[in-house]
Amino acid sequence: MNSTRSLLASFLVLSTLSFTFAQSVETAEPLPLSGYTRQSSAVELSWEKKFQDGIVADNLRLSMQRLSARPHHVGSPYDEENANWILAQFQQWGFDARLETFQVLFPTPKERVVELLEPTKFRAKLQEPPVPVDPTSSQTAEQLPTYNAYSIDGDVTAPLIYVNYGNREDYEQLDRLGISVQGAIVIARYGEGWRGIKPKVAGEHGAIGCIIYSDPKDDGYVQGDEYPKGGWRPREGAQRGSVMDTDYPGDPLTPGVGATAEAKRLAIKDAKTITKIPVLPLSWGDALPLLSALQGPVAPESWRGGLSITYHVGPGPAKVHLKVSSNWDLKPVRDVIAVLPGSEMPEQWVIRGNHYDAWVNGADDPISGMVTVLEEARMLGELHKQGWNPKRTIVYCAWDGEEPGLLGSTEWVETHGAELEKRAVAYINSDSNGRGYFGAGGTHDLEHFINDIARQIQDPEKHISVQQRARLRRIERAANAEERREIRKNRDIRIGALGDGSDYTAFMDHAGISSLNLGYGGENDADAYHSIYDDFYWYTHFVDTDFSYGRALAQTGGTAIMRLADAEVIPFEYKAEAEAIGKYVQELESLLKDKQDEITERNLELEEGVFTATADPRKTYVPPPAEPVPPFINFAPLKNGVEALKRSAERYQAAFAKWQTQGTELPPQAAAALNTDLLEIQRTFLSERGLPQRPWFKHQVYAPGAYTGYGAKPIAAVREFMDQGKWEEAGAQVPTVGEVLENVATAIARAADDLEKAIPRH
Repeated sequence: MNSTRSLLASFLVLSTLSFTFAQSVETAEPLPLSGYTRQSSAVELSWEKKFQDGIVADNLRLSMQRLSARPHHVGSPYDEENANWILAQFQQWGFDARLETFQVLFPTPKERVVELLEPTKFRAKLQEPPVPVDPTSSQTAEQLPTYNAYSIDGDVTAPLIYVNYGNREDYEQLDRLGISVQGAIVIARYGEGWRGIKPKVAGEHGAIGCIIYSDPKDDGYVQGDEYPKGGWRPREGAQRGSVMDTDYPGDPLTPGVGATAEAKRLAIKDAKTITKIPVLPLSWGDALPLLSALQGPVAPESWRGGLSITYHVGPGPAKVHLKVSSNWDLKPVRDVIAVLPGSEMPEQWVIRGNHYDAWVNGADDPISGMVTVLEEARMLGELHKQGWNPKRTIVYCAWDGEEPGLLGSTEWVETHGAELEKRAVAYINSDSNGRGYFGAGGTHDLEHFINDIARQIQDPEKHISVQQRARLRRIERAANAEERREIRKNRDIRIGALGDGSDYTAFMDHAGISSLNLGYGGENDADAYHSIYDDFYWYTHFVDTDFSYGRALAQTGGTAIMRLADAEVIPFEYKAEAEAIGKYVQELESLLKDKQDEITERNLELEEGVFTATADPRKTYVPPPAEPVPPFINFAPLKNGVEALKRSAERYQAAFAKWQTQGTELPPQAAAALNTDLLEIQRTFLSERGLPQRPWFKHQVYAPGAYTGYGAKPIAAVREFMDQGKWEEAGAQVPTVGEVLENVATAIARAADDLEKAIPRH
């Protein structure tokens, strides 16, 4: 999984309803499912209950044992074996399945060196040792060594400087300490942001090399017992991973087009997503001698990790030699695409996906999610044999090449863009899965829909709905009483916005397809992320040991697919989307106001001599520079767009509620026209120009941050410039995004108009 270990935003409601639909408090009569009549709701729920009851946890265990039996990175023999095995499973269950292959740039390491030259000599092992009780950890010949994919080749020697997590804020702190990384090699710890940002920011500040190490405070013995006694990363455990830059995901040589065999490719030197400086990951065991050799200022308190040393920043006396050399080869990625044709609306596609490639054995990431997708497909095939026929076409996808950079899914979306624009209803993704709370992120037109699904699924350990449990967790973790009141007031809890980090990215950010990312987690007492220890033995001893939460995810994902596939009207609802976008605009206004206040106050303190007077005269301290106060930005076009969205959303919801209350089927031609309208609405958020500095990202609300990687930066066209202090450029984007919101409001109003006309009059 190209994502952080944090739990996705969760959401729940007060009532627990297991395998039944909601009841009206006023009438005590069954309410129809969103997008269904009462009659069709009863039929749908009957099939959904059969599906949920048929999910077998032992099947998940057996599939994981098979798929994670050997290392299976992109281009490896077992990766191909897994692709063919998955293909055969789908075909056995009655799907029309095929392999779709792309040729992508995937560098693998040829030479790796990290050595301390001064004040003492030390050469890093760069090797994770096998664990005797773990049978697959000894498959050394097949394991990819510890490295960061898409690091440029390089051979550099320089002083070492510790930069904490290596984010932009950390370099501001270095400025206060009077320390420059110009011409240095930096060492940063994993965490607090995507790994690819660390060499990006280091290079922008003049560093010539980057080392990223796993500190035990973040995922080692500070959190719990080390593997194999416990589930946490051991002394020599290291985190592999891509450090591809954030301009675009997918094959670095074919941005915007599918990486087919005949595709025109960039030269490697022209690929923007390859790093500018060499990068390697280290275990904390290998990092300890390097960090111990540093002197200079003692690191700020928040920079100190879990090692039993005094954390110094440097520079000096530590000098390090870093060398990275890779084989820059094209490798095949094999996507498995399995289709169950629709009976009434075959031209509309409901798409479900999870990747199957891993950095090594990958039981957690990604096989824990992949096996749930397979079990969903098995049970849907079984229902199909029993007479269930989805109205829309269902497409199940097992993606290859996610780990290096969302390769398989991105190339598939780029290749099939024209078809997806016309046909794709929604994409539902998962990745790793563990114990704990249900979480979801995605486009907010699916917020109410996924709330309703989660009400049906029972938490396997607490025996309440997964929705209720996650909602109560949200209340327990709320920052203040106002947040708690807000959670209790709303029947649905808002899902999180998605940025980047898994296979939903191309669907949502590039193609404008409504998307969800689903998973369970938050209670794993373990972390072996992207190491050789993420395997079947580790997972079945320390994570979802009985696969009960895997079963819950299969029930959740498969039920969502069934309900989307069978609905008379696609169950998009826009009130939550309008509210979420309104909140994002408010955040932009607050950010500007806070920056204006912050800079005004800091400039005043500079005039008063606060920083000079309070600095320790025996320590180096450089006061922050005076800055111009950010100018006024006219957010009216965005606010007008939000108000238009809210009006259209309310109108559509009123018509939608009237139709469902009336309980009659829409005329077929009218239903078809309405569903076509609904497909176009999320596409209307796209701009062909894309984001100003990253044109591949076309969605004007949902996008990752250029300096956050995984994390979402809603309304990134404006927000990214604000974060960079480019206020005029930010202001210039406001009318453009405002116009997009107005266009979306018009599209929703068109759907409302068609629905109002289609509702039979009595």
